[in-house]
Amino acid sequence: MNPFKKDSKQVSIFVTAGYPHFDSLKRQLLQLQQLGVDFAEVGIPFSDPMADGPVIQETSSIALANGMKLGILLQQLEDMQSEIHIPLVLMGYLNPVLQFGLDAFLQKCRSLNIASLILPDLSVELYEKKYKSTFEKYGIPVTFLITPLTPDARVQRIAQVCQNSFVYLVGQNGITGQGYDISNALSNRYAELKTLCGNTPLFLGFGIDSKQKKEQAFKSVDGVIVGTAYLKAVKAGNEDEFLRELI
Repeated sequence: MNPFKKDSKQVSIFVTAGYPHFDSLKRQLLQLQQLGVDFAEVGIPFSDPMADGPVIQETSSIALANGMKLGILLQQLEDMQSEIHIPLVLMGYLNPVLQFGLDAFLQKCRSLNIASLILPDLSVELYEKKYKSTFEKYGIPVTFLITPLTPDARVQRIAQVCQNSFVYLVGQNGITGQGYDISNALSNRYAELKTLCGNTPLFLGFGIDSKQKKEQAFKSVDGVIVGTAYLKAVKAGNEDEFLRELI
C-alpha cells in the first residue's frame, strides 16, 4: 500500500538532520507528528547539495559541523522508531549512500520502515539501469523530481517508477527556497502534470512558504513539501508559530 495516497490534501515538512543541534531531530519529528503533518522529509547533510539553495546549504554545513553523519542519522532514527509514526522520507545525495554501502543502507532503511528515498543526483535512467533491482530487493520506493518543463513522456515514465511513492514537482526551474507566484499558467501546467502522473501522487515543493501558496497548490496537486521557509523559522526560533499558521 502506498502511504502517500490519501483522499485529503497533504503537508510535508523538510528537516535537516543535525540542525540546529546534533540532537534536534527527535524533538522536531515529534512536533511535526503532534501538529498533524502527513509525512516528514529528513535531509541527510552533504557538503555539496547541488539542488539546494543557500538556506538548506547553510543548515547542512551546520549539521556537518555538529557531527552529523549518515550512520549517526540512521542510529538516531532507530532510537526514536517506537515514538515516530508518521511516514519518513530520506533525502540525500548518492555519494554518501554509496560510501556507506548501498545494500547496507537500503537494509537499514527497510528496518526503519523508511517510506521513500529522494536522491536528486540519481537520474531515472541510471536508477533503472544500475540500481533498480537492489532497491526493489529491499522494498524501498524511490521518488524522482520533475519540473513544469519536464516532457510529458518523461513525466509518465517517472510516475510509473514512483508508483509506490510520489513524484516531487519542483515548482519552477531552480534551487530550493526561491520564491515565486503560482500563476494561472503554472497552475494549469501543474494540473496537467497531475493528470500525467495518473495514480501516483504529485507533491509540490521548492518555494512553498505560506498558507496562501499552500492553498493555491492544493487546487492542482496532492500536497506540498515545505523546506526553506520552515528552516528559516527554526533559525528564528518561531517554528511552532510558523507550523500552526501553515497547517
